[in-house]
Amino acid sequence: MAGDAPRSLLDRRLVIVTGKGGTGKTTVAAALAVAAARAGRRVLVAEMAADEQIVRLLAPGTPPVGYAGRELLPGVLAQRIDPFEALTEYLVLQIGIRPLVETVMRNQGFRQLMSASPGWRELITLGKVWHLEQMQRSDGAPRFDLLIIDAPATGHGMTFLDVPRVVVSAVRAGPLHHHTERVEALLSDPDKTVLLPVTTAEELPARETAELVERVRGELGIAVDRVVINAVAAAPFPAGLEDLDERLDRLPDSVRLETLPPTTVLADCSRYLRARYELNRRFVGEIAEMTRLPFVLLPRIPTGIDGPSAIEALAEPLMAAPRAEAA
Repeated sequence: MAGDAPRSLLDRRLVIVTGKGGTGKTTVAAALAVAAARAGRRVLVAEMAADEQIVRLLAPGTPPVGYAGRELLPGVLAQRIDPFEALTEYLVLQIGIRPLVETVMRNQGFRQLMSASPGWRELITLGKVWHLEQMQRSDGAPRFDLLIIDAPATGHGMTFLDVPRVVVSAVRAGPLHHHTERVEALLSDPDKTVLLPVTTAEELPARETAELVERVRGELGIAVDRVVINAVAAAPFPAGLEDLDERLDRLPDSVRLETLPPTTVLADCSRYLRARYELNRRFVGEIAEMTRLPFVLLPRIPTGIDGPSAIEALAEPLMAAPRAEAA
């Protein structure tokens, strides 16, 4: 963990957020978008999944954003990148005959063939990401200061990010080779692109994150400079009462604490909170050791991630300087 501190995520052009399913990668992508907009950046956050989640987190009760996308908050535009729509857009740019392309794309036989073909979804999706990164405003400035990609979960995420390298190696010439080279160059440029793994401080997510970081370093050539550890439980008891669960357990059953539950119930709840805190603290240390990366801790939100207020509560800690050691 020696060396200079990681740069701010807001200094990149492209942040690719991934992690084991259930660790909160979409929540982190939404919080990063909010943090970037607060800092005056023009942000695009793009989802890959069919079931849109960003709109639920940032603008609940509003319609899906779809492929066209729309602004959910001032400075934050969201879009879902559908591979078939991206392929239609690409073919129209290459062929120039929209009615012909749309007729082919509506053909069920063609769609079934494409659905059975490996790799093209990942490649066309990343090609769309490259296109979005290249877009400019009328004054020549980039249309977006920051692109945040809510990438597939870790297992599929590795395949998703590795496709350009495979295609460039397999296809030696022609438009496909040249277009894919541009995508690969964007992904492998450490000044522009960083991979942001998201995990929780538990055994399986921690192991999977360590494996992801090792493979990214060894196979993908994409910069990764920190890990986000999400939903970390805070110390459950005030200073001086670190053994509150044990104290409650020693109280006689006959003790009544006004309107509170029985002391046995309070002791059980306190034991759970303490065990959760100690488990998280142990795995924060293990994640740091296994990945050899600094980390950012995001607090557990007791009420759950239920909309914009919870996302806003995570935006500030997400921007904190990464730490090298557990407290």
